[in-house]
Amino acid sequence: MAKSHPATPEQMQKLWEMIKSIQTAMLTSDDDGVLRSRPMVAAQKDFDGVLWFFTRIGSHKVSEVEHENRVNISYADSQKQNYVSLSGTALIVTDANVVKAHWSEAMRTWFPKGSDDPDIAIMRVGVTQAEYWDSPSSAMVYLFGYVKAVTTGSPPTLGENEKMSIGQ
Repeated sequence: MAKSHPATPEQMQKLWEMIKSIQTAMLTSDDDGVLRSRPMVAAQKDFDGVLWFFTRIGSHKVSEVEHENRVNISYADSQKQNYVSLSGTALIVTDANVVKAHWSEAMRTWFPKGSDDPDIAIMRVGVTQAEYWDSPSSAMVYLFGYVKAVTTGSPPTLGENEKMSIGQ
């Protein structure tokens, strides 16, 4: 298994470029030994190693991360063949200033009372490890890969795969 290395500023920017247009991520947490995933929408304007997700204080995922705060966030864009897996630690934040700093009017869909909703919280995920797969997605690349596999018996080595640690 390839070891991770500290993320460079260029890799941090690449991670952001890969995830910023993916509207829904999957958050995986531990529910007493059973891993559970659910769709979440990040509340991000940029990425500095921290992800933010709005949630309800009374939701089951809040009690899960309070019991076991290690989580995984995965992003997939099958059209672009971009895939990102981010592992880190979650913390539930109820500070009104933090909530308002990440609030956007689109969040009103889930929180009709707005950013002052007494049941609103924001989950802060400090990312510690990241891995991405960035594969070319054109039909010609796939055709090339198919031809190589058939003629040589070996799969193509296309795209990038990087593992990195992020200082959180």
